[in-house]
Amino acid sequence: MGIEEKLPSGVLLTTVEGVAGYMRKASFWPATFGLACCAIEMMTSGGPRYDLARFGMEVFRASPRQADLMIVAGRVSQKMAPVLRQIYDQMPEPKWVLAMGVCASSGGMFNNYAIVQGVDHVVPVDMYLPGCPPRPEMLIDAILKLHKEIQAGKLGSNRALEIEVSETDALNALPTSEMKGLLR
Repeated sequence: MGIEEKLPSGVLLTTVEGVAGYMRKASFWPATFGLACCAIEMMTSGGPRYDLARFGMEVFRASPRQADLMIVAGRVSQKMAPVLRQIYDQMPEPKWVLAMGVCASSGGMFNNYAIVQGVDHVVPVDMYLPGCPPRPEMLIDAILKLHKEIQAGKLGSNRALEIEVSETDALNALPTSEMKGLLR
């Protein structure tokens, strides 16, 4: 029982945003930016055991001009930050960034002047992946969550409105120092 039997007279209605989102998520090509131990786990996820090829991501691009996802795996030094930004700027739009590991997300255990305390000081990050180092299963899970965000993403003026609303919500959010949680 295929889709052609469920649809009356072969007509399928959808939106341009729906089709574009589906195509974008199905043609994700990552640019690798492996800097430390997290890079080994990232390379493992592309191997035969975890097989990123089933999501259409088998080719890690060496050229940023052919990639739309930057996976920053490992700690970013102050000397490497301008290179990271240059590679990000060379990527075509739309582009996404995944910070892999605690060092890329927040500087990790390297709380000193030489390491950038979070890659979000250099490039905008779409997905944070915690762990030291995170397992390949965790990377695949983060990529699938990013797929859902991309497929549900808006286009054109709807995208501009979506960004404006999210920025307003972030500015109106409760400061972290005033949050009450399990540790306080």
